[in-house]
Order: sequence, then structure tokens, then C-alpha cells
Amino acid sequence: MEQIFQRLDQFSHFSQETWVQVVDVAIVSFLIYRVLLIVRNTRAWRILGGIVVFVLALFLSDLLRLRTLHWMLDKATVLAPVALVILLLPELRQALEGVAKLGLWPSKLVSSGKQVSMRTIDEMVASAAEMSSSRIGALIVIERQASLEDIADNGVTMDAKVSAPLLTSIFYHGNPLHDGAAVVRGDLVVAAACRLPLSENERISRQFHMRHRAAIGITEQSDAIALVVSEERGTMGLASNGQLRVFGSAADFRAALVKELGISTKNGKQSRAKGAQ
Repeated sequence: MEQIFQRLDQFSHFSQETWVQVVDVAIVSFLIYRVLLIVRNTRAWRILGGIVVFVLALFLSDLLRLRTLHWMLDKATVLAPVALVILLLPELRQALEGVAKLGLWPSKLVSSGKQVSMRTIDEMVASAAEMSSSRIGALIVIERQASLEDIADNGVTMDAKVSAPLLTSIFYHGNPLHDGAAVVRGDLVVAAACRLPLSENERISRQFHMRHRAAIGITEQSDAIALVVSEERGTMGLASNGQLRVFGSAADFRAALVKELGISTKNGKQSRAKGAQ
């Protein structure tokens, strides 16, 4: 017990320089942790593996006196920083956008200022429930703090008020806009037939195809939420932060969406979607 108190007493006599070093190590550890979270289960792992092989080859070629090979590898290291930036551009962009998710900046500086209303949520859930029962595939992306203007720009501009009939008609097979995603900002469908980045997470189940990978992909690269309806199974899915959850009932689907958006339902009215199970 006396030794424990002695060690605790040593901590109380840390100099300012020691505390700075502790903070320095903590920051570096946190950054490494964030990088590992970003690159896990993506092609970045393979790129990092290639870097390890390259460094080992550079070391062994010098050790074994393979001078020509070592010279070539040594010259290639000059271009390594540029090559890494090009290869890891999506991951670097995701890392920079992830800063906004940490809550370090006032919401007014990073938010589009468009709040999703409870009516809009009910309309989206009612549409998803209807499309689920009819086996109509759908993909709806809800913008939050990070702007999805670049995604909306590659689709067809709509700027129409969100409603269940509108969303259902967009994804109806006869509509030329059905092949793509609808982007919702606040209470408006700002664009349809939008192309989304596909996730490269190797752990995604093989039962999920392009539409689900697109839903996961956009939530990996932004703080958006993606609603996806499976054409094959009729299930409703909710993707956020690169994770996909599947629901069999509209009530569970709505509850998860409301919770994800952080909207209180204490004074809310009975939802249309609660009866659509």
C-alpha cells in the first residue's frame, strides 16, 4: 500500500513538460485510432499492406546488396507521398469530413440549417413501408450537417416537398428516375437519380448488393443517413456511420430513424407508419 501512495505522489510532481508529453502521446494515439477506424475493412488495408511489402523489399535489397533493385526502390520513394495521396484520396476526404462529426465546431458553421420535421419522417416511413410491401427498391439519403451538394448535383434537381406518393412514384419501375438515390434536405426532395459512392467494406454480407453498398458508402463518407428498401426481400434498412441495420416492421424502422435524427416524440401525434406493419 505504501508503494502505491509513493507512485501516486510521483504523479503529483509531474513537471509541465511531462504533462505536455502526455498530451502529445494521447493526441497521436487518438489520431492513429481514428485512422485505423477509417481504413478498416476497406481497400486502404491492402494499400497499407503493399507499403509494408515495399519497405521490407527496400530494406532486404540493401541488406542483401541487390544494388540495382535497391536503387530502383530508393528512387520510387521520392514519388511515394504523391502516390499515397492519389490512392488514399477517398479515405483522406473521409478523415477530414470526420472532424465535423467530433463536434469541435459550432453547428451553425457546419450545418446546412435544415431540420427534418416529424411530418417528413412519417412520409418517408410510410413510403418505405408501401414500397417494402410492393417489393420496390428504393434509396433515400437524408442530409445532416455535411453538405451533399456534390451528390445532388449529379442527379436531377427537384426541390419538391417530401410526401409518400412522391417518393413512391420516384422509385416506381416505370419512372426514369428510379435508378439512383433521392436526396432529402430538411423537408424537401432536392434531387433524384443521384449516384452514390459504393462501400468497399469487405465484411458486408453478400446478400446486400449495389443499393445497400451505396447506402453504406455515403454514410462512410459523410454524416448522412440512408434509407434503403430491398427489392428482393422487401426489408427496410437504415445506414449510418458506415453501419447498416435491417428492419422487418415500419414501427421499428421509424423508431430507429427518429432516434438517429435526435428528434423528440413526446408531443408527437400518432404516426401513419405505425399501422403499416
